[in-house]
Amino acid sequence: MFTGIIEEIGNVCSVKRSGSSSFIEIQAKKVLEDVHMGDSIAVNGVCLTVTHFGGGVFRADVMNETLSRSSLGSLTSGSPVNLERAMAAGGRFGGHIVSGHIDGTGTITDIKNDGIAVWYTVSAAPELLRYIVEKGSIAIDGISLTVAKVTDTSFSVSIIPHTASQTILGSRKVGDVVNLENDIIGKYVEKLMKPSEAAPQSSLSMEMLAKHGFI
Repeated sequence: MFTGIIEEIGNVCSVKRSGSSSFIEIQAKKVLEDVHMGDSIAVNGVCLTVTHFGGGVFRADVMNETLSRSSLGSLTSGSPVNLERAMAAGGRFGGHIVSGHIDGTGTITDIKNDGIAVWYTVSAAPELLRYIVEKGSIAIDGISLTVAKVTDTSFSVSIIPHTASQTILGSRKVGDVVNLENDIIGKYVEKLMKPSEAAPQSSLSMEMLAKHGFI
C-alpha cells in the first residue's frame, strides 16, 4: 500500500520489451536506501516488484496487463518518473490509500496558472469519472491529489509549488497521458451495494454501510 506522497524523482535507464511484456531499469537514490528483493516501489503510481538492484539502479518486470492499463509503455531512456516505496507500518499517512493498481489513463487538456497554484484539467473515460467526486481523492501518476472540479468529461486539480517541484507533474504538458487510480473506497462501496447473485442482499451489510455514513 502507498500514500501518494512522492519520495523522489527517478530516471529511466532502459526499457527492454519482449512480446507482450518488458522490464524497466530505473536510477534512484532515496527509495533504494533500504531496498530488498521483492520490495514494492510505485513508479508513476504503478506498483512494481524489485527483481534486481545495485549501483543506484533497480529493475522491475512489467506485465502486459500493466502495459495496457498504464502509460509505462511510453517510457524511454531518460524519462523522469515519480517514485514511492510501500508504506512502512507505523509510518505517517500523509495522502490517501493508494494501491498502485492503475484503473486507466487520462489526458491533460488544460494547464492554467492561478497565483502560486497551477490548475490541471484531465479528460478521462466515463468508467473512471464515475468514481471521481469533488473534494475526493485521486492519484495522478501516483501523486495523491484533491479533486477540485468534475464535469461529464474531465476533472481538475490544483497543485501547490512544492508538488510541482517534487514530482513530474510540474513538467507535464497539454496532451500528456497520465496514470489514474481512483479512490478504492468508492469501488468497494459500489460492490457492496450490489445485490448478491447467489443470495439475497444482507441486511447486516446495509446496516453497517448506514452506520458508517455510506448510505
